[in-house]
Amino acid sequence: MRSEKELILATKPFAREVRWKSWWHLFSTGVVLGGAYFVIFWPTTPLWAKVVCSVLAGLTIARMFIIYHDHQHKAILQGSKFADAVMTLWGLFILAPTSIWKRSHDHHHKHNSKLYTSSIGSYPIVTREKYLTMGRGERAVYDFTRHPLTIAFGYLFVFIYGMCVRSYMNNPDKHKDSLLAPILHVVMGTAIVLLLGWTAFWLGFVVPAFIALGLGAYLFYAQHNFPTATFADKDGWSYVNAALGSSSYMKMSQVMHWFTGNIGYHHIHHLNARIPFYRLPEAFEAIPELQEAKTTSLMPGEIVRCLRLKVWDPQLGRMIGRRELTTG
Repeated sequence: MRSEKELILATKPFAREVRWKSWWHLFSTGVVLGGAYFVIFWPTTPLWAKVVCSVLAGLTIARMFIIYHDHQHKAILQGSKFADAVMTLWGLFILAPTSIWKRSHDHHHKHNSKLYTSSIGSYPIVTREKYLTMGRGERAVYDFTRHPLTIAFGYLFVFIYGMCVRSYMNNPDKHKDSLLAPILHVVMGTAIVLLLGWTAFWLGFVVPAFIALGLGAYLFYAQHNFPTATFADKDGWSYVNAALGSSSYMKMSQVMHWFTGNIGYHHIHHLNARIPFYRLPEAFEAIPELQEAKTTSLMPGEIVRCLRLKVWDPQLGRMIGRRELTTG
């Protein structure tokens, strides 16, 4: 077994962008998304085709989110003013403006799985003892934040409120773009209704947004809140243990790996965030230690198991659900 330093060094050869591949993934994803929108908004398209392309658009938005995410990590397309402009606009479109996304996501990477300081840019996690001593209001907020419906309606609760409204209210001067993003969504939605009608609004605006951001909210949740995930206090925490012990390898089909931009290789991403998303499978195959990752999946039973988890129990050394919380 390699030491923590040796393992990080082993990932460095993969943290080199292949420039033409970055541009290819950006433009090819844009073409797929543009094609889906064209079919949705074209007046004579049959309804069934509009519905299919509405789902396709939602899944492709999720992929473009990962491309944006990698750009913000400085893994791809650095030094290009065109790419910077596209990604800034995309951040507004997906309700994750650059000012709040980068600050909160960088904090998440530095404090992943660290009890009490990991909730900025992530879902809050408290110990069983802490939860039982919370006041009613504090407990209600904690439960709501982690509730399956809150995650499913990530468009409203995680992105419009969490990313935009709350960040702007907390610091208006620093997060002006957090106010701009929901305003642009209202303008876009209104324009679609007035120019193209309600069918275009629901299938070209609402459904793709709910699919993309609901999927994004769940992936972000499940890749750090799964049955075998571990958490530590400040003294027992290490960067590599957080990456390999608290970030999952999410098994899924090649099609879903494409739509999710390989974010299923999340343990590798947390080990070295400078690895471009299209090189994560390459690193996985080349480094044996990364193939021993803790896993989860998008199978229904596994989704239910992840969503049932509520708090960390230090004595059991695992996360527990409501039943164990109240009877243990």
